[in-house]
Amino acid sequence: MIEDILAIATVIFLFVGGAFTLVGSIGLLKLRTPMARLHAPTKASTLGVGSLLLASILDSYVRGEPSLHEVLIMAFLFVTAPISAHFIAKVHIHRKHNKDALPQPEPDKVWATLEKVDEPG
Repeated sequence: MIEDILAIATVIFLFVGGAFTLVGSIGLLKLRTPMARLHAPTKASTLGVGSLLLASILDSYVRGEPSLHEVLIMAFLFVTAPISAHFIAKVHIHRKHNKDALPQPEPDKVWATLEKVDEPG
């Protein structure tokens, strides 16, 4: 009985993971600007791969061969995806694409890393 429930949950996670991964891939291809393209692989595809890995964990328990290697993969994925997205956004800003869309910094503060700060001394 419990094996049937876990098998059904595995199938559901496979479909959800496949759908999220497909949407992320289509978004990467169809969105026009680099900053818009940034959201597709970091959001939808990360959730899709996470769901696929969760389905793999459930399937290994159903087969009687428990494996938690997928947890390490998910942890690595969920840590590295936002960091890589941050670096891609910083490169985009530093290359000064679409300068008009950047917020204007306040007169006494520095926004991000676009201006140099005079160091005392």
